Amino acid sequence: MIKDKQLKEEIGIEIKQDILENHPEPVYLGIGSNLGNRKNNINKACYLLHTFCLIDKISNFYETNSWPNVKYPKYLNIILRCYTKLNVISLLKIIKIIEKKLGRKKTLKNFPRSCDIDIIDFKGIKLDKNYIKIPHPRLLKRNFVLVPLYEIEKTWKHPKNNISIDNLVKNLNFKSLRGIKIY
Repeated sequence: MIKDKQLKEEIGIEIKQDILENHPEPVYLGIGSNLGNRKNNINKACYLLHTFCLIDKISNFYETNSWPNVKYPKYLNIILRCYTKLNVISLLKIIKIIEKKLGRKKTLKNFPRSCDIDIIDFKGIKLDKNYIKIPHPRLLKRNFVLVPLYEIEKTWKHPKNNISIDNLVKNLNFKSLRGIKIY
């Protein structure tokens, strides 16, 4: 077996790329809005993201009550699957620019916002820094993440604990499952 690529080319052996070689890994983003024209805000975010990411699947829109304060306006959320050549830090910087461009202001935690984009899973990596945690640390209990993620990627597994998405959805409590609806 000839292993040297240059030698193979010199003697005329055809080199074929394995179908699993250099296969891009997906990135899953959650986009939500509970201020202004929520659907339009999410669609604008997708439009701005498509410059940096190849979006190939988008869930339905899901509506949920705001948390922890249900008196705030209801949220619309989607999950999308995309592919990008950016590293996770570059993607995060672009996400922050997009959120700001769509009117997000620095406010209190869980306060209403026109656009919120979360990196749910970045190519299956595990990252724990002060400014970013991958996979998203609170996704396990969020119906507005798990239900649309299940819709678009039924074989997804949590990168840290390897639990399948269908089991994560099954572990949501009844109240949580009743609190989400397709918009």
